[in-house]
Amino acid sequence: MTRAPLSHAAFAFLATVWFGVLLGVAFLATPVKFQAPSLNLPVALDVGRATFALLSKVEWGLGALLFAGALAAGRRVWIAAAVGLAALLAVQALWLLPVLDARVSLIIAGRPVAPSNFHLAYIAVDVVKALTLLGLSLGAFDGLRGPR
Repeated sequence: MTRAPLSHAAFAFLATVWFGVLLGVAFLATPVKFQAPSLNLPVALDVGRATFALLSKVEWGLGALLFAGALAAGRRVWIAAAVGLAALLAVQALWLLPVLDARVSLIIAGRPVAPSNFHLAYIAVDVVKALTLLGLSLGAFDGLRGPR
């Protein structure tokens, strides 16, 4: 039985950590804060703005490490997935977060905000990222078992 190189294990670890961070912040902590009765909407939105600004930075770091791991492993599909994840991060960081931040600023200032689908678009991108990372994690860990 041949063993997968250390780069494969590092890639599996990084994909899993990123998946866990995304799951914990975007799909667990964020919705739960809106259930806290003492946290009014403007404060919850401001906390969310700060949370997602930091999450974006963390994801860029994890994305760079994942890309490096994919290169080290020499797996084309992993490299392509890492590039795809970077494109999704760019959509969020360069388009969706600025738009959502501006909307939060208006709400905090007490100004009316027209309904939009920007938040749903952000969630959709997070779902695609999560599914991609889950697939990469499962595939990379499965590959660590070696040939059957």
